[in-house]
Amino acid sequence: MVNRNLKKNHFNPFSDSRFCPFKCEIFFFAVCRYCRFGVRSERTMSSVPVAVVTGSNKGIGFAIVRALCKQFPGDVYLTARDPGRGQEAVAKLQEEGLRALFHQLDIDDLQSIRALRDFLKEKYGGLNVLVNNAGIAFKVHDSTPFAVQAEVTLKTNFFGTRNVCTELLPLVKPYGRVVNVSSMVSSSALRGCSQELQQKFRSDTITEEELVELMNKFVEDTKKSVHEKEGWPNTAYGVSKIGVTVLSRIQARMLNEKRKGDHILLNACCPGWVRTDMAGPQATKSPDEGAETPVYLALLPSDADGPHGEFLSNKTVRTW
Repeated sequence: MVNRNLKKNHFNPFSDSRFCPFKCEIFFFAVCRYCRFGVRSERTMSSVPVAVVTGSNKGIGFAIVRALCKQFPGDVYLTARDPGRGQEAVAKLQEEGLRALFHQLDIDDLQSIRALRDFLKEKYGGLNVLVNNAGIAFKVHDSTPFAVQAEVTLKTNFFGTRNVCTELLPLVKPYGRVVNVSSMVSSSALRGCSQELQQKFRSDTITEEELVELMNKFVEDTKKSVHEKEGWPNTAYGVSKIGVTVLSRIQARMLNEKRKGDHILLNACCPGWVRTDMAGPQATKSPDEGAETPVYLALLPSDADGPHGEFLSNKTVRTW
């Protein structure tokens, strides 16, 4: 990590704008270690960059962790609801020569989210990269009543993701990167909404509280079997991802207002149609290909001023 042949004043990574802030932190840690200030002691762990990927024991999330293990200069945490499956995923990466760490996380469980929050705060003093990948989808021909599908899907995809952001965004360090994995289905679902709903979801001034109210209204409208009459599309997954995309726009706006000088970039993205348990074997992309855009956003260089508050697919900003 440390080049012992560097001459004095030859190169200072802390003053070079091309040098990633994550690498600056890991460089500092390496120097401390070399100078015998301690090896990963509680005192120096706050200097180690850390990335967290939710829902990452398989599929796209697992591929994102794999890519970050190769490219991110710090600790990468694979998370899963089930500790056994999470540890199995970590072991699989170890067989590939990659080092990932595990922490249990169920985004439907606020206590679980807060346990991760407290762990990151105590051990690292914050967070550098957060990829909100965890999500669910019912199969097209699932016989579960639509109202149940709506409530369950939004509980995880929207409300769970929102809870993770509420607890972890305050921990994100300057030059941090946040990626909310959404879907192009959010765009098609938006087009399926009434003009009134489209106007609300596209508003540049919509608040998080107003968005939460709309998401709750969708769930309640499905229970009353009036959701289509009220202007909603007949897709719970699509509406949940509308929520994720709009939430990302709101969060980016709030970061601009409250933490402008911290240069944090937050975006939503679509990984594409990926061969996973959720999308099925006929999908056109491999998990590693699906991970490309989320990883691109997670590793935006320190001198980048965008994208921020955007929705991307194939590393390209899409019109919302």
